[in-house]
Amino acid sequence: MRPFDYAAPQSVSQALAGGGAGTAYLAGGTTLVDLMKLEVMTPRRVLDINRLPLRGVSADRTGLQIGALERMSDVARHPLVATGYPVIAEALLRSASPQLRNMASIGGNLLQRVRCGYFRDTGTGCNKREPGSGCPAVHGENRGHAILGTSDACVATHPSDLAVALVALDARVGLTGRGGSREVRLADFYLLPGDTPEREHDLRPGELVTRVTVPALPWAARSAYLKIRDRQSYEFALASAAVALDLRDGTIRDVRVAVGGVGTRPWRLPAVEEALRGRPARPEVFEAAAERAVDGARPLTHNLFKTTLVRRTIVRALTNLAG
Repeated sequence: MRPFDYAAPQSVSQALAGGGAGTAYLAGGTTLVDLMKLEVMTPRRVLDINRLPLRGVSADRTGLQIGALERMSDVARHPLVATGYPVIAEALLRSASPQLRNMASIGGNLLQRVRCGYFRDTGTGCNKREPGSGCPAVHGENRGHAILGTSDACVATHPSDLAVALVALDARVGLTGRGGSREVRLADFYLLPGDTPEREHDLRPGELVTRVTVPALPWAARSAYLKIRDRQSYEFALASAAVALDLRDGTIRDVRVAVGGVGTRPWRLPAVEEALRGRPARPEVFEAAAERAVDGARPLTHNLFKTTLVRRTIVRALTNLAG
């Protein structure tokens, strides 16, 4: 780890004044500290933002609001989340380990970096870490990599379980910088790699994530997150599905579906949703709709199995919810 300056601002304005190029914000530290030890990230200055007033979980007629510095474990246990938006609680509880969930913040989880081994190995090339150095994963070890939203420059999978659930629910993220505050749909916040994989999201230099807002959705109480992985604890998804279902008299009135573990960003599936609306909640309907999940997929040598796995994950999640 390289030397760096450390400060702990007492207000959002102080944090913003000290932000910018060469500065990293520290919340739970569960990603930043690891990457600094590996010298993948080498900030000259670290600002500890844990004293900022960016906490709280509340709900009103417009929806659910979560402060960016809330810890993952606290949000997962909160009654408003566990009962009104179980897909969020389940995504959080299937993330990382209990120790990490006790430390990691909501904002930090949404901004965590990819777990691609080539990105974390400074002895190899990586366009995300060093633009123009190549993507060894394209022809190398790519079993866990993405099949949706890839480019010749990057095939890394987005790592956040929480982000998949939030994208399914059409959540928005609040951002504050020196120029003021703004709100962005989380689905639009994450960028496809294209030719610039080093740009992972629409976060401007020095900006802070301040909150997450989930629109009111009464039928989100019937929602779930299903995660398929190599082991049941502390492992990233090979495929996952976040599903919310408005089911009345055996008919799907409305539905939300997003998947993880297979895309370069959390992947909403409007084509699958459209194929389900107005149809009976039957296995053959689920299976036909799930076929549309892999439209445009670009599997590699070792991850072709994900095209089948993600379809089966969606069908299983829908079947479980339909009861």
